[in-house]
Amino acid sequence: MARCDVYWEIAVHNDEERLIRRFQAGDVSAFEQLYDRYADRVYAYIALRVGHGPLAEDLTADVFLRALEKRASFRWRNKPYLAWLLRVAHNAVVDHWRRERRAQTVPWDKPLRDKAEDLVSALEKKLTLERVRAALTQLTALQQQVIALRFGSGLSIAETAQVMSKSRGAVKNLQHKALVALRAQLGVSGESGR
Repeated sequence: MARCDVYWEIAVHNDEERLIRRFQAGDVSAFEQLYDRYADRVYAYIALRVGHGPLAEDLTADVFLRALEKRASFRWRNKPYLAWLLRVAHNAVVDHWRRERRAQTVPWDKPLRDKAEDLVSALEKKLTLERVRAALTQLTALQQQVIALRFGSGLSIAETAQVMSKSRGAVKNLQHKALVALRAQLGVSGESGR
């Protein structure tokens, strides 16, 4: 890692720590900044696990509500705050599926047409997403989590390793096995892109 990159990481790390300390002290603007910084990534992680739409939005809101409620109990451990938020998001998704205990269904009562898409392409996209989501359910829980973190939230291998409390090698291995299994489920061939 270049020296400039190390200094940048330290600066970002220190900024985040100060922001969290302000948040814990009750500074509403600090909470807003944390929300603005991480809401999209939390939503992307959740949406990959439960689908896009109101449910993912509700669970994302629940994650930030939990973060607000638990702000005093959060302890800075030199890991990104996003790692902690994604653990909360993971728990929210698990809690949701425990409560639901039923399969995800396609909401056919909602209009499928976007202004930029015609009905056929919107339907194909929706069916493809459902097919991928169904294939994801055939993976192990750890494989699902690594796929959601890497491709849903866009985390790096290192960030994913931190969130999952695993080594980078273990994350790479999980990702490789998950992608191989997904390809098999979907009937697609190709390299895993480790």
